[in-house]
Amino acid sequence: MPESEAGTPTASAPATPGTPGGPLISSLRVDSLSYDRKSMPRCKCLPVSVTAPSWGQSHTCFTDFPAPDVSLTRKLGAEFVGTFILIFAATAAPIVNQKYNNAETLIGNAASAGLAVMVIILSTGHISGAHLNPSLTIAFAALRHFPWAQVPAYIAAQVSASICASFALKGVFHPFMSGGVTVPSVSTGQAFALEFLITFNLLFVVTAVATDTRAVGELAGIAVGATVMLNILIAGPSSGGSMNPVRTLGPAVAAGNYKSLWIYILAPTLGALAGAGTYTAVKLREDEVTDPPRQVRSFRR
Repeated sequence: MPESEAGTPTASAPATPGTPGGPLISSLRVDSLSYDRKSMPRCKCLPVSVTAPSWGQSHTCFTDFPAPDVSLTRKLGAEFVGTFILIFAATAAPIVNQKYNNAETLIGNAASAGLAVMVIILSTGHISGAHLNPSLTIAFAALRHFPWAQVPAYIAAQVSASICASFALKGVFHPFMSGGVTVPSVSTGQAFALEFLITFNLLFVVTAVATDTRAVGELAGIAVGATVMLNILIAGPSSGGSMNPVRTLGPAVAAGNYKSLWIYILAPTLGALAGAGTYTAVKLREDEVTDPPRQVRSFRR
């Protein structure tokens, strides 16, 4: 564990919204590539190699994360509710668009998803980190911003919430559920490229506001919601602008339409890894910044 000049353990800032929360602790240094260590000086560690470097730093542990300060049950509950709200809102808009002859329009569809992401981040981010997306969870775990041990439970909560929200929509809007299914209107290659690129954009922004002490973390919800809206405006008419495997999976199960489902599972996951990895590679190092670190509101709960 790193130590400050006074000899006391350092603490990284608490996790985002509140994804993108917690009280401001401006007097503590932040290790933006570690997990949230607030009030948790002891780590659980699995030794691997004394000399193996990880992203430019020496580590002796494959997993180096503390016991969470919020129970896993509460995190999963918040993640379930947040994902349910997101899928319900993001899928309802195109269903309404279909039912009422393009009443929502592309801008309405994009705004519905972007606003849903923003309000969920601001309301549940301080509990679960408001991942809402298996691709984000996997990318953050791969870059050591989130413990691998919690990844299966988070993904299970996200998938189950998506399916529940989709069947709720099916009950409310039947027989117009097909409007909420994301299927490509372009070739398979074009759809894959679009989903990869827009998820790259999303995770680049998420990683910036969630893990970098120089980013304006307090605006994480707005930044991520705006990125979702922008991506849907770009890719919505072509690939559906999913960016999220569960955004496609739940409606596909409810509607019984699994066309090109693999694109919406694989492309966002690869795009998320690339986007998060790219920001990690280009971010400023601590020794390159003279300003004191800000508190980080992150997805790393």
